[in-house]
Amino acid sequence: MSTLPWLNPERAEGLQRALRERILVIDGAMGTMIQQHALEEADYRGERFAEGFDGLLESSDHTHGPGCGCAHDQRGNNDLLSLTRPDIIEAIHADYLAAGADLVETNTFNSTTLSLSDYGLQHLARELNETGARIARAACDAAEAKTPDQPRFVIGVLGPTSRTASLSPDVNRPGFRAVDFDDLRIAYREAADGLVDGGADVLMVETVFDTLNAKAALFAIAEAFDARGARLPVMVSGTITDASGRTLSGQTAEAFWYSLRHAQPLAIGLNCALGAKDLRPHVDVLSQIADTHVSTHPNAGLPNAFGGYDETPEDMATMLREFAESGLLNLVGGCCGTTPAHIAAIAEAVRGLAPREVPRLADAA
Repeated sequence: MSTLPWLNPERAEGLQRALRERILVIDGAMGTMIQQHALEEADYRGERFAEGFDGLLESSDHTHGPGCGCAHDQRGNNDLLSLTRPDIIEAIHADYLAAGADLVETNTFNSTTLSLSDYGLQHLARELNETGARIARAACDAAEAKTPDQPRFVIGVLGPTSRTASLSPDVNRPGFRAVDFDDLRIAYREAADGLVDGGADVLMVETVFDTLNAKAALFAIAEAFDARGARLPVMVSGTITDASGRTLSGQTAEAFWYSLRHAQPLAIGLNCALGAKDLRPHVDVLSQIADTHVSTHPNAGLPNAFGGYDETPEDMATMLREFAESGLLNLVGGCCGTTPAHIAAIAEAVRGLAPREVPRLADAA
């Protein structure tokens, strides 16, 4: 990736310049904000999918059959809202930008054929990625027009998919895999192309619970860049799944970094699963060993008995300010349970604090 020129040199160099100057703020949770709208099935389907199938592809004499999507409940398919309720998605981006976010993530966490197959809508993968990026691009351009001294960037999100290449989903067949490297590579390539075409400034492989999945994503991204003869910056963010301090596929934060360092990401980080307090020691490890920028966007604490999150904006801001004061961060934001109020508090907490200085390691000289 590193030998190719930037696809958008001005944007890439502007992002790198901003990273040298200050700690940049990533937005908060998309799903949390969507939940506040209490949407029904009809909201997710909109007019295009109201009859139980994709109205742009099927005729009125649509015949029900395997894979047609009609039997799938679309509630919870948040990425579909980019097509059926783009007004909601753009408003959420705008709220986070108004709260002080420098970067917003596209509404594409599940926009791969693998994840969309759970809803019978895998044919939408390319369209959802491109549309999600265009919506975020429009929101960032509007915000940047109001504050030209604060550039805003679109992070094209590539989620972990609903499959894992390293582990068997069947306890009785430990050697079985529901997906392989090539399946992931093909799915991620389609998603990456859509995000680039939609105007993303950065691609982020995020919430990585299986490093083999991430490797497939990075391979696909490299293929997409090679095909264009130019590249975008790439970020990677893993998730520590529990108190063991490891990803689901068994890696510590240190092992996670060294497994992916070859991709020369713009940033390595951790998000989701845990709150800031529990993530701190693992972010600390990354800050010591990674010769690139370090990011974190934790949950608003651990889920409570009702599946909600209890950490207030002030709670998170206080903890993440300590991260910044300790020299651990280059980028910071929020994941599950966070809102524009959380991002506003975090942005204020890190304002004026120096970004972590990227070390030059002996074997990287």
